[in-house]
Amino acid sequence: MQFIRFQSDDHTVYTGCEYEDGTARVVRGDILNRYEVTDMRRPVVKWLTPIDPSVIYCIGLNYMPHIRETGFKAPEHPILFMKNLGAAAAHRGKIVIPQCCETPPQVDYEAELGVIIKDTVKNADPDTALDSVLGYTCANDISARHWQMHGGGKQWIRGKSFDTFCPFGPWIVTPDEPVDPDNLDVACVLNGEVMQTGNTRDMIFSVARLISFISQSTTLFPGTLILTGTPSGVGYTREPPVFLKPGDRLETRISGIGVLKNAVVAESAES
Repeated sequence: MQFIRFQSDDHTVYTGCEYEDGTARVVRGDILNRYEVTDMRRPVVKWLTPIDPSVIYCIGLNYMPHIRETGFKAPEHPILFMKNLGAAAAHRGKIVIPQCCETPPQVDYEAELGVIIKDTVKNADPDTALDSVLGYTCANDISARHWQMHGGGKQWIRGKSFDTFCPFGPWIVTPDEPVDPDNLDVACVLNGEVMQTGNTRDMIFSVARLISFISQSTTLFPGTLILTGTPSGVGYTREPPVFLKPGDRLETRISGIGVLKNAVVAESAES
């Protein structure tokens, strides 16, 4: 099943499934608990994030090709950081270049597999950790590199947490679909040009190991969103560097899941 969340032409927010030809079947209830798929279909006027995350965890340096392009060493344990909940953005929503990131240009893309947790989880066993997964989604860990590397006291959170810096969607694909989280093609396309390609089988730490690691003596609540790391091809490692700019069109593509589409705008244009 594919869960979406959207605003319809009656200005009501719905959860839906079976999106087709601009409409979706309405789902009543809580997809994290108990829900009912109805026979009602509503037009999708505005896409929303498929869930309001309770927290956003992210993993750095989880693909060896990306590690090599950055010049860092492979981590012994997953590199864990977080994003502000205000960073969440939806499919067809805007990625906003903050005014404090316009000079020097620095806003980068990172296509990633997103994982949503459905249960309250603590000390998950790697062998059963996937049982706690509601589903999978496309995500992009948008990053302001100057703030990440130099403006945050050696912490990454500042450069990763500006508003709209965590677009994800367009939907959540549940595990009953034929989706193997450890064998999915991941790509990032900027203005029609493929910038990143990889496969989740190349991740150093699998999805199950990540859930187990993050939940060590730490409670994960329903709605937890985990971004699992990005393959090679990010903008700041290129010669010359490639950074996002107003007018850009960004696509995050994951096989078996879908395509997340976002437009890039300047913060000044939003005010």
